[in-house]
Amino acid sequence: MPGQVDTSVTGTPHIAAAPGDFAPLVLMPGDPRRARRIAETFLHDARQVTDVRGILGYTGSHQGVPMSVLASGMGIPSVTIYATELFRHYGVRRIVRVGTAGAIPASVSLRDVVLASAAHTDSSLSRVLVEGVTLSLAPSYKLLRAAADAAEREFSGTEAVHIGPVFSSDHFYLDRPALFDALERRGTLAVEMEAAGLYAVAGAEGGEALAVLTVSDHLRTGDALTAEARETDFDRTLRIAATALLTDD
Repeated sequence: MPGQVDTSVTGTPHIAAAPGDFAPLVLMPGDPRRARRIAETFLHDARQVTDVRGILGYTGSHQGVPMSVLASGMGIPSVTIYATELFRHYGVRRIVRVGTAGAIPASVSLRDVVLASAAHTDSSLSRVLVEGVTLSLAPSYKLLRAAADAAEREFSGTEAVHIGPVFSSDHFYLDRPALFDALERRGTLAVEMEAAGLYAVAGAEGGEALAVLTVSDHLRTGDALTAEARETDFDRTLRIAATALLTDD
């Protein structure tokens, strides 16, 4: 159960950390270099706790509260491995994915933030966990509400905060315009590759999870942020995610 550390674990097949090395609250970007940047610029007194397969993890504190960051890698298979091991073996209670997404409807613009209130997916994950059932993959409401409140405080310009479903795809180079048309008609805001996996694991392991996403490109227009702009806007998303992690139980 989250909050109970398996003291027999001195590492897992994918994480080298010892028991107690991870805080109960974890930020989870996809990119290991972004995890290192979060540790160096956002967490206080962060120390590296794992680097297996180049997936970097650190633990420090934020606003005086212990907090960790661990990269997830790309895609549902990768995020499910790391999230499962954190919840199951390291006593983690909450994971917030901080990532990027591609907007689908015209109402969502570059630099907007999407809080994923559900995650549709073309992965088999939602169908194999419970026999005969296609699961609805959703975040912790408590984290979602806290992130929404924090996002409203962070945004004072033209950018917007959107709360709604995203599409977690198993395919990065997916050339199916009709699929995105159908998803848009059903209120889907953006496409990414990890939220569904994270939500599925949190549900299975009794943890809490949320995806907070910066819109970095637009599927309809082809517009995209520069690498520099991505980092600037990522900082705002990071503050929203950390605030959600720190919300009272």
